[in-house]
Amino acid sequence: MSWLEAVATAIIVLCALAIVISIIINFVECNRQQTKTVKRSIVATGTMSLFFAVFYLLLRFRVGAVDLGSFPLRVALAVAGLVLIVVGCGVNIAGRLNLGRNWANQVTIYEDQRLVTSGVYRLVRHPLYASLIWMFFGASLAYENLAALLANALIFVPFMAYRARQEEKLLLKEFREYAEYRQRVGMFFWP
Repeated sequence: MSWLEAVATAIIVLCALAIVISIIINFVECNRQQTKTVKRSIVATGTMSLFFAVFYLLLRFRVGAVDLGSFPLRVALAVAGLVLIVVGCGVNIAGRLNLGRNWANQVTIYEDQRLVTSGVYRLVRHPLYASLIWMFFGASLAYENLAALLANALIFVPFMAYRARQEEKLLLKEFREYAEYRQRVGMFFWP
């Protein structure tokens, strides 16, 4: 393993670890609140973790890996992928900090829920999901893996969109200002 691959692996592992720690903190904090509305969703931490495991296995065993040959192209893709991973990690953690105790594993409205539209929520409506999408695309590029890219685009992104739409139905009922917010801020990408 070259020093560049070692650095890339260290960055990816640190980002993944930071996300896992953030999720654990979210679980601890959200279990202390009174819920107003809860809608179970097939898309929750468990199914997202299952996708992560499959995604990891695609990368680990190089299922769908392509050899692009050109060293400058490979380095450019690796750097672009790492940037997406690091930015995604930062947005995910910032989104969790902005969201605070409003986070939930299931689609939930809490008794003291507040609508969060500041911080990274000014840029995307669902920064936690968006950041994971970006990180998976980044890993697909960094590892030059077409199967991982397709799994993200054809499985993970539609699942995140499904979950986001479930949340938005409740948010529209709970907060009148959500309709205007939804018009001006993109779901996963800047408008």
